Amino acid sequence: MTDLMLDVRGLDVTFGSTTVLHGVDVTLAKGRTVGVVGESGSGKSTLAKVLVGSVRPSAGHVDVDGVDLVNHEHTSMRRYRRRVQMIPQDPYSSLSPRRTIGQTLAEAINPIRSRVSDHRDLIASWLERVGLTPDMMHRYPHEFSGGQRQRIAIARGLIIDPDFVIADEITSALDVSVQAQILELLAEIKESLGITMMFISHNLAVVQRVSDEVLVLYQGRVVEAGPVEEIYANPQHWYTRRLLDADPGSPGFSLAG
Repeated sequence: MTDLMLDVRGLDVTFGSTTVLHGVDVTLAKGRTVGVVGESGSGKSTLAKVLVGSVRPSAGHVDVDGVDLVNHEHTSMRRYRRRVQMIPQDPYSSLSPRRTIGQTLAEAINPIRSRVSDHRDLIASWLERVGLTPDMMHRYPHEFSGGQRQRIAIARGLIIDPDFVIADEITSALDVSVQAQILELLAEIKESLGITMMFISHNLAVVQRVSDEVLVLYQGRVVEAGPVEEIYANPQHWYTRRLLDADPGSPGFSLAG
């Protein structure tokens, strides 16, 4: 189907004698967001690495907007990786402390012609879009708060107009009020640009805020998948119910025991 961004069937990923992903299936239409939720070790990050092309599948079918990631040629991956962008969990470690934010964004736009003066207007417009000011392009990463650095990471991921964006636990290190601001920003950008996104989190409540569909991973297997409203209202698997009960906003949440 031409309207599919993701068509993943029977995905296995094995490292040595350990299989990290078992028969994972996921389809995603263009312009939609799928939330991938699960605890640490569930396979979320491995799935993301497969989709950005840094981990090769052991078995299965993985098609991202017409690119076969099982049988691809390595020489074609540079162009592919510009089409699929990852917004990292820890933007501070991914930002060079010796480069201004403007230099970092200019390099994202064009690694060969990365002078800020060549891309000043685009950089300024994206800083404004993520809630910062154009003059901030002259500052360095240590001059920003955690929430501001996450806004910069979002700008860097989207400034080259990618086809598919993977947001990897981008609110997990932020306090609740800043989390809400980042989620609101992401929802606004998603609506205005119609981007296709995978939003990875261990928190189902966070996933619900930005996703159309949800995929629940447990020990490398998909245990539940469907529209986010249905999964949240009527979870079928015990693991999904456990994730919901751990959410302070859910009816089943308890601090006891």
